[in-house]
Amino acid sequence: MPSLIVKLYSVFFKYHQKTLLHNLSQPSAANNTNPFGITSRPHESIAASNPLFNDGVATKDIHIDPFSSLSLRIFLPETVISSSAARNRDLPTYGGYSPSFGEFNRKLPVMLQFHGGGFVSGSNESVSNDAFCRRLAKLCDVIVVAVGYRLAPESKYPAAFEDGVKVLNWLAKQANLADCRRLGVQNRMYDSFGASMLEPWLAAHGDPSRCVLLGASSGANIADYVAQKAIEAGKLLDPVKVVAQVLMYPFFIGSTPTRSEIKLANSYFYDKGMSKLAWKLFLPEEQFNLNHPAANPLHPGRQLPLKYMPPTLIVVAEHDFMRDRAVVYSEELRKVNVDAPLLDYKDAVHEFATYDVLLQTNEAKACAEDISIWVKKYVSLRGLEFSY
Repeated sequence: MPSLIVKLYSVFFKYHQKTLLHNLSQPSAANNTNPFGITSRPHESIAASNPLFNDGVATKDIHIDPFSSLSLRIFLPETVISSSAARNRDLPTYGGYSPSFGEFNRKLPVMLQFHGGGFVSGSNESVSNDAFCRRLAKLCDVIVVAVGYRLAPESKYPAAFEDGVKVLNWLAKQANLADCRRLGVQNRMYDSFGASMLEPWLAAHGDPSRCVLLGASSGANIADYVAQKAIEAGKLLDPVKVVAQVLMYPFFIGSTPTRSEIKLANSYFYDKGMSKLAWKLFLPEEQFNLNHPAANPLHPGRQLPLKYMPPTLIVVAEHDFMRDRAVVYSEELRKVNVDAPLLDYKDAVHEFATYDVLLQTNEAKACAEDISIWVKKYVSLRGLEFSY
């Protein structure tokens, strides 16, 4: 059984989240659509970015779309540099780490991370997500790009999913701009804000040919959708290649209840009633259906065959009512020879590895380490592979 602390925090979380869902369901809020959107709620505790390697990871925030609130937080591990002088470089015009393009720069895989929150809350800049992404950057030795997608109901489906695809295309654009810079034409290229379009950390240290998608809860649904769109795009995304994805306790649901949805309907943190309400806020009223492609990856009208999906690691928790659908998804992927291992954590609850008060538990730390071992199997350079 979960610990007493987990049970108490679950009661607090449910009260707070149900209040939020109820308030967002009011006509005045539910009808307040906003194409520009928001990426965070006022109640979220936000961690400030820090472009210096004070704790082994430097971070920065960027806004990549002038027509929406879509934003990113980049987590750069200090393993990209070797000298202490470079680590503490502090330029007057920036005040943080700035790579030198005249030197050899170590390249790292890029991980796109999508936070949870039932599509209606959470933030890529929250204290809990910041700590989780720092842990991933260190353990996996990757550049983590945390996506601040637009939240519902201000921006309903498919806004969050489109934001995920837009970031993948932006990553491809960055790789091509980095090539342009090497040809000496970057100084004449600017974006809609009048600033240079090239993101220096990714240009110097990112290797988009080793791209991993990771999503937690509702973020896992977005990651799975982005993976499908990457496969459909094929070489149009070059040089970006999605080599693997990690789905942590995905926010799957369907019209026919599973055993866990019946037995654990009132489970810890997100229960079935809260989940349904979140889906009502996220999906347009005329599209509301628990078998919607965004909600059920095995819906009857699925177009992309499962055999084309990338290697997929799926994380589930014993006391999560959504677990059965994730388990079945893993089984179906394995049936068509997709590498899709399942990590099932005993006595764990939904988002046990990403909630703020649970981040320091042994289960959360073990989960991050398990993910890093599997991810390195697909992002390590030839000759340095890890077995799992």
